Amino acid sequence: MTMNWKQLTVAFMLAGGGVHAQPLLPPGSETRGAKPVFTQSGKQYQFDTGALRGTLRTEGKSLGLTDLTDMASGTTISRFMGLFSHYRLLDADARYGEAAWDWPGTARLLPDGAVEVTWTADATHPFDMKAVYRWACPNALDLSTTVTAHGKLRRFEVFLASYFEGFPQVFGYGKLGWVEATKDMGDWLAFPRDPAATAMITDGRWQRPPHPVTFKPVATYAGALGMRCDAMSGLTVLIMAPPEDCFAVMMPYGVDDHRSLYLSLFGRDFKDGESATARSRLVIGRNLSAAQAIELYHAYLKEIQP
Repeated sequence: MTMNWKQLTVAFMLAGGGVHAQPLLPPGSETRGAKPVFTQSGKQYQFDTGALRGTLRTEGKSLGLTDLTDMASGTTISRFMGLFSHYRLLDADARYGEAAWDWPGTARLLPDGAVEVTWTADATHPFDMKAVYRWACPNALDLSTTVTAHGKLRRFEVFLASYFEGFPQVFGYGKLGWVEATKDMGDWLAFPRDPAATAMITDGRWQRPPHPVTFKPVATYAGALGMRCDAMSGLTVLIMAPPEDCFAVMMPYGVDDHRSLYLSLFGRDFKDGESATARSRLVIGRNLSAAQAIELYHAYLKEIQP
C-alpha cells in the first residue's frame, strides 16, 4: 500500500534536526570530524562507532556486518548472513556459484580504517571483485563494489543482501511515495528502475537453482532506496544507491521470515577487461519522518557527486 507523509512516520536518528549534504551524526556524538574505523582482530574486523558495534567478515568469511548492535538500546539489528553481504552473482547467461559468501576472498585494513576485500577470478567466476567498507559517520556505512570482467558479461548483477532481526515493516520508494510491501502483494517484490530493469528481473536469472525465486515488479522506483522499520526498538534502516549503480530494490513482504532487503547492483554489460564500480550506503538510527528519509537519500546523492 502507498502511504503519504502524514500516515507514515518511521524511526531514525537525525542529527541537529536538519538534513545536510554531509553524513549525519547521531545525537551525543562528540567529534563530528573523526570518522569511525574498523580494527583487525585475527581474520575479522571489529567496529565500535559510538552508535553501533559489531563485526565485519566474521571468522574471515565473505560476509558483511554481523552481530550488529545498537549501542543505545542494546538491540540486535542483524541476523545470520549479516548486512551488506554480497550474495548472488548473476547475468543473462549464468549464475556464478551459489553465493559470493562461498567464494573465498582476502581482506586488508586500509590506512584510513576502511576494509578492502578482494575476490580473484577462478573457474567458477570469470571476473575479479573488490569491495571497500568505510564508515561515513557513526550511523552510516559506505560500500563500493568493483567488478573487472575476464571475458564478456551480459547484464551482469551483484545482488547485495541484508538480513535483519525484527524490522517487520519494509518499504520501497515508488514514484508516488513510500509503498509498504505486504503479504497480499506477493511473496517477493521488486522496485525496478525502468522497463529495461524489469526485463532483467524477469529474464529467467532468478529461476536458476538453488533456491529459485520469482520477483513481482510492484512499481518503478523514484530512487534506489529501501527501508525497514522496527516499532519495538524505534529503529529504522535505510539502504540506498545512486540509480546509475543499482537497477532494482528487492524485498520479501514485511513479516516474511527472511526479514531482508536487497540492492541489485550494476545491471550492465562488461567487455573483456572492463571494470566498473557500484556505490551503496547503509544508514541506521531513529526518529526520522518519511520525508526526512527521502531528503537523506538526496543528500547522499549530492554528497557523492564528483
